[in-house]
Amino acid sequence: MGDIEKLKEMIDDSSKIVFFGGAGVSTESGIPDFRSKDGLYNQKDVQFEKYQPEYLLSHSCLVREPKVYFEFHRQKMDTRKIEPNNAHKYLAKLEETGKLIGVVTQNIDGLHQKAGSKKVFEIHGSALRNYCMKCGTSYPIDYIFDSDEDIPTCDYCGGVVRADITLYEEGLPEDQVEGAINAIASADMMIIGGTSLSVYPAASFVNYFRGKYLVIINESDIAAPRAENTLTIHDRIGKVFTELAALQGISL
Repeated sequence: MGDIEKLKEMIDDSSKIVFFGGAGVSTESGIPDFRSKDGLYNQKDVQFEKYQPEYLLSHSCLVREPKVYFEFHRQKMDTRKIEPNNAHKYLAKLEETGKLIGVVTQNIDGLHQKAGSKKVFEIHGSALRNYCMKCGTSYPIDYIFDSDEDIPTCDYCGGVVRADITLYEEGLPEDQVEGAINAIASADMMIIGGTSLSVYPAASFVNYFRGKYLVIINESDIAAPRAENTLTIHDRIGKVFTELAALQGISL
C-alpha cells in the first residue's frame, strides 16, 4: 500500500483531525519562506544588506527604525494578489466533511481563509489586519501598502499603524494559542505539513497531541513526537493533497 492510500485510511478512521502548517504550505502559492535557499533570509536587497532578517521582523526594528521596518514590510509582506494552492483548498474541503476541527497555521497570509477554511488559528497573527499601536483603531489590509507615508499613522490619534502579526520579541496571541492547543489536545489525528518545527514556541504545540494518528508531510526531515501510528511523507504538501483528493474523489 502506498503512502497516499495509507493517509486516506487514516483519515477514514478519524473524526477529529487537526492540521498544523508552516511556510511550506504557502510557498507553492509563490510566497517565499524565511529559511530555504530561495526564502527571505537569503534574498539580497541592497538597502537591507546591513540588517539581519530577524531584526527586520522584530519589535525592535519597528520601534527603533520604523522607516526601515515598513519598507521591508511593504516589499516582502504584500500577499493581496496571492491565491490559495491545492493544500489550502483540500483542507477547506476536509473541514466541510466535518472531520477537520481546526487549522493551526504559522503563516500570516490569510490563504486558508481565502480558500474557504473557517476554523483557523493564526498563532503568528495576520498581515491582512492592521491597527493603531496607540488607540487600537482597526485598518484594512490596504492601509499600510497604499499609504503615502513612510510610517503609516492613524487618522484619529496620529499613532503608528502596524500589521496584526507577531514579530520577534513579541508574545503569541493568547486567544489563538488557547484555541490551537485545545484543538490539538482533542484531536485523534494530526497532520503536520510544510514546517521544519524549528520556530518556537509554536513548534512546541505538537507536544499536546495525544491522538492515534500522526502524519508528517515535509520535503525535509523534522523532529516530531511519535504517535501510535506515524506516517512520514517526504514530498510537497500541495502535491500530496492533490493526489489524496483524487483518490477520495474530491474536486479542488
